[in-house]
Amino acid sequence: MAMPSRLGLQLLLAVVGGVIIAAASDSGSETAHFLGVNYGRLGDELPPPHRALELARSAGAAAVRFYDSNATFLSPAAASGLVFVPGVPNELIPTLADSQRAADEWVASTLLPFRHNRRLCYLFVGNEVLSDSTTKSRWFRLVPAMANLHRALQRHGMSRVKVTTTLGMDALDGQNVFPPSAGVFRPDIADAVMRPLLAFLESTDSYLFVDAYTYFTWSANHTIVPLHYALLEPSPSPAMGYQYHDPGTGLSYTNLLDHMLDAVVAAMCRAGHCGVRLALAETGWPNGGDLDQFGANVRNAATYNRNMARHLASGAGTPRRPGMRMPAFVFALFNEDLKTGPGTERHWGLFHPNGSAVYEVDLTGRRPPASYPPLPAATNDAPYPGKLWCVVRTDDRRGGAVNETAVREQMDAACADEAGLCDPVRPGGECYLPNTVAAHASYVFSAHWNKFSKVYGGWCYFAGLAVETTADPSHGSCQFPSVTPS
Repeated sequence: MAMPSRLGLQLLLAVVGGVIIAAASDSGSETAHFLGVNYGRLGDELPPPHRALELARSAGAAAVRFYDSNATFLSPAAASGLVFVPGVPNELIPTLADSQRAADEWVASTLLPFRHNRRLCYLFVGNEVLSDSTTKSRWFRLVPAMANLHRALQRHGMSRVKVTTTLGMDALDGQNVFPPSAGVFRPDIADAVMRPLLAFLESTDSYLFVDAYTYFTWSANHTIVPLHYALLEPSPSPAMGYQYHDPGTGLSYTNLLDHMLDAVVAAMCRAGHCGVRLALAETGWPNGGDLDQFGANVRNAATYNRNMARHLASGAGTPRRPGMRMPAFVFALFNEDLKTGPGTERHWGLFHPNGSAVYEVDLTGRRPPASYPPLPAATNDAPYPGKLWCVVRTDDRRGGAVNETAVREQMDAACADEAGLCDPVRPGGECYLPNTVAAHASYVFSAHWNKFSKVYGGWCYFAGLAVETTADPSHGSCQFPSVTPS
């Protein structure tokens, strides 16, 4: 996400990680453009911080963003020469909103050691706070927490640090970006949260950071949105040329990222704060996923991130904000195997946990496309054309469920979600035999996925104990429910 820098100070040019950024020469330090990486840590056997930061630099990253403020990771990041961005966990927001003293103490204990480091430019307060309806009370305390932290930073001599937060695209009503000019914030947050938030950002000359994933918008609209439009690629041929024309503004779009960013700009303008700068907290493309997650592959991930890096580095901006320069972060540094949910959640990394590259990329945006080695072919750019089932992940050595106790717990939880869902595996039911934990759980997992596949949380995952399959596990009169991707 992004925007043009408004600096009333003399500018110096500084090079960070090979990317030219603009920095104020006296009391403040700010970047007009950089492309960094999100450093998530939900993975087994990830490399130590110093090695992870070396890998980030090797990919051309100019910055690294954390989802917390753990000194074990912030300290080496501060010494790395990269712009480094700490985060305030969502659960701390109420305390920081209710107490200026708590905000002062948090800044003193967490950020004061980095007071003189000019590469500490931003503080992210929360992560997609407005996306979680189960903690709605935090919504209304977000801006007070940000204001208290802003005052605390000023008191401790760090007024250059811009306080901001991150926003998911679900902050737009219906997540609608068609056309971009129709973008408007959800009614439940528009007046109560977004107007105060935008007013704060405008008054402090900060950015609104958004998470914009063209992958999700494309996959939900793949029958009308071409893949190359989502990958920021030119049309394959003149006959296949595609531009999106916005009837509300008369502007034309050649890629989905600009399209989505301008929808957020439209929403900000409707909220009365058209001048707030925009930036990208997260963007990227999954390099793998489940069988029903079409388009998630190495070829598309590399193509998107390479094209996105060149596009942002060009300074072209968007049709609604031409010439816009912005800070931005790719998600993510590593594939994180401990993340829950669908398979794509564990496949966003530039690197495997062992430090090997998933694919080559230059986040400075300067490497010529022709200099990259060939990419593997994409084999899943369209939805899987048949049926899928969800079965228990088995132990290859024994043939049974990997962990029968854990599988029983997941099966019981699934049965509780829908009355009658598990009747076929009870005594006398058509799927009772064979009477094994693995057989019963496979039926239950398939039935649950069939029932809830279109609902958030309705994945074939079950705490990592399930796997998708194209082989029909039905037998005799026991017919397993299936899912057909679309």
